[in-house]
Amino acid sequence: MFRATVLTLFPEMFPGPLGLSLAGRALADGVWGLEAIDIRSFATDRHRTVDDTPFGGGAGMVMRPDVVAAAIRGANGPGPLVYLTPRGRLLDQERVRELAAGDGVRLLCGRFEGVDQRVLDACEAEEISLGDYVLSGGEPAALVLLDAVVRLLPGVMGSAESLAEESFERGLLEYPLYTRPQSWEGREVPSVLLSGHHEKIRGWRARQSEEATRLRRPDLWVRFGAAKDD
Repeated sequence: MFRATVLTLFPEMFPGPLGLSLAGRALADGVWGLEAIDIRSFATDRHRTVDDTPFGGGAGMVMRPDVVAAAIRGANGPGPLVYLTPRGRLLDQERVRELAAGDGVRLLCGRFEGVDQRVLDACEAEEISLGDYVLSGGEPAALVLLDAVVRLLPGVMGSAESLAEESFERGLLEYPLYTRPQSWEGREVPSVLLSGHHEKIRGWRARQSEEATRLRRPDLWVRFGAAKDD
């Protein structure tokens, strides 16, 4: 069973949306497990202090290394320790697949201005970012990362084919999708999708996928082209 351990100041945020739909059903069925650990419970003073002012001055507060380290070392979950931060490596589908193939993951959710660098170095935390923007804390990012990972676990998604054709699985964005009604507000479904000719449909979808990637994500398109040339 894949085990997710979340270290947070707000354990009540979990499972949140992960308790619903496919992820929630898989959680109830024991396909994966989730433990949310309250970092504040590892504070040693009567005020349960987890943060302090930054050395060198500056705005905001920083999470203390002694408290955070105690929480990390007190968590028994398997897998790599991941700290969600805008400074980290951008999360991609390749890393999601790697995490899903393991026994679990431990997610450290920062708050305030962040976590003392010394504890990140000492615990060899992998720093991961969801994108070039800032959230109020690591918890929303942890929910997103876990959703991406859990849906790849065996038995969670109904169709392996649907996973294979999703965006990023071949290094490209997904092709456009259509369903009933065939005609909607003067807009028609592309005729090739009604042809019943599976080879033509596959070719059309491949071209659409490539075109969407070229126009919307030139960075992916360049990478895709380089991979084809290798």
